[in-house]
Amino acid sequence: MLVITLLLVVLNNLINAPLVTDAAPYGIISFELAGTSQNAFLILESWDEQAREHAAFGLGFDYLFMIAYAMSIGLACVLSAGVLQRRGWPLVGLGLFLAWALWIAALLDAVENIALLSMLFGNISEAWPAIAYWCALLKFSLVFAGMVFAFYGLVVRLFIREGSPVV
Repeated sequence: MLVITLLLVVLNNLINAPLVTDAAPYGIISFELAGTSQNAFLILESWDEQAREHAAFGLGFDYLFMIAYAMSIGLACVLSAGVLQRRGWPLVGLGLFLAWALWIAALLDAVENIALLSMLFGNISEAWPAIAYWCALLKFSLVFAGMVFAFYGLVVRLFIREGSPVV
């Protein structure tokens, strides 16, 4: 699952490369976090027709990516929780919570994409940038938390001997 997710990350970066402009230095992420209709408008104005086509295709492609990252990071959280449980370390329950929360992140990502597509196709009301912003912020927070927890479990697995006391 990790290999598929990483492959999709690479493809996503290639698809979204034409979206990097002065108004959108982080490409689609700048659009996700625009926050206001004025910022969203400036970003959209900085994209030519080809860039907008890349954005539309990338937002559609993102629905596949949502499933992949939710599964792969969620599975990593479950595996990390197992490592922590076997070793008697704290935060086991957090791993299982995060595994489920990553599906909430994917759902937030889907709602965010609806808002972004609405703006991309000309409906730049004040609500859409705010919806995209908050969905993206929550999504990124959950994904980051899941990745940190997975890394925590990996470090415990690789560098802490079984039976070692919790420090």
